[in-house]
Amino acid sequence: MKIIDIITQNRLSLSFEVFPPKTETVFESVKAATEKIAELRPAFISVTYGAGGGTSKYTLDVAKNIKDRFGVPTLAHLTCVASTKSTVAKKIDEIIKAGIENVMALRGDIPEEKQNEDRSKWDYKYATELVRELKAANKDFCIGGACYPEIHPESANQKEDIKRLREKVEAGCDFLTTQMFFDNNLLYNFLYKIREAGITVPIIPGIMPITNANQVERAIKLSGSFMPQRFKSLVDKFGSDPYAMKQAGIAYATDQIIDLYANGINNVHVYSMNKPDVAQKIQENLSDMLGK
Repeated sequence: MKIIDIITQNRLSLSFEVFPPKTETVFESVKAATEKIAELRPAFISVTYGAGGGTSKYTLDVAKNIKDRFGVPTLAHLTCVASTKSTVAKKIDEIIKAGIENVMALRGDIPEEKQNEDRSKWDYKYATELVRELKAANKDFCIGGACYPEIHPESANQKEDIKRLREKVEAGCDFLTTQMFFDNNLLYNFLYKIREAGITVPIIPGIMPITNANQVERAIKLSGSFMPQRFKSLVDKFGSDPYAMKQAGIAYATDQIIDLYANGINNVHVYSMNKPDVAQKIQENLSDMLGK
C-alpha cells in the first residue's frame, strides 16, 4: 500500500523507523528487533539506508521481510550523495524487483572520506535530482522526502531552505517527513511558513524518544535540534538513572505526539532506534486514540 494513501485517510496513525544491520554478523539480531516492531502493526515502517549507503545492502532485505512476512507497508530509504548514476539505477531496479512501492529519497550524509572532494563533479548533489530519477524510473513510486522544522544544517537561512524544499516537492515528492524536534511550536511555525510558500503535500512529524542521556548530544549533533528548557530539566533530573530516564523519555515523546494529534496532525513517525520495547510502550500509551 502506498504511504500517501495511508496518511490521507483522515484518521490517527503511528509509524516507526528502523535501521538495517551494519554487518552480516549482527543481521539476525537486528532483523529480530525489526520484526518485533512490525508485530505492533504500525501504519508503516521505514528502513534507513546508512551514511553513504553504508548499510544499503541490507535495507531491502529488512524492508522486504517486513512487507512480505507481516504485511506492513514499508518505505525504503535511498540516498544519492557520492553515488554514481549507474549505482543509483541499480538500486532503483532492486527496489522495483523487491516489490517496494514507497521510497524515501534523500541526499544523505557525506561520508567522512569524501568530505574534501570536489562535489561539482558528483552525479548527485541534491535529493531533488534523486526524486526526478525515481519518477522517471517508475511513475507509480510513492516518494517521500525530508524536511527540517528548524533549518537544514547547510542552509543559509530558512527562506532558502523552504525554496529548496518546494523544488523537491515540485520534482515529485508525495509527502515529507520532518527531522526530529523537541518543541512542537517549531513544527507549527514551520507548517505555517511552508503552506504560505505553496507547499501543500502532507507533512509527517518525526519524533525521537530520548531514552538515555547520551542520546542528547548525538541528537544535537545530527540535527542541531533546539532543546527546550522543559526537556533539559528532564535530562538533568533523570539522566543518571537509566530506568527513570527511559520512562521519562517515553513520556516526553508520548506527550509530544498527543499534542500533535490534538492540534490536527493525524500522522506521526517515531524514530524507534530498533528498540521494540520503546516502540511498544509509546503505542500502548496511545492505544485508545489509535484504536489498537
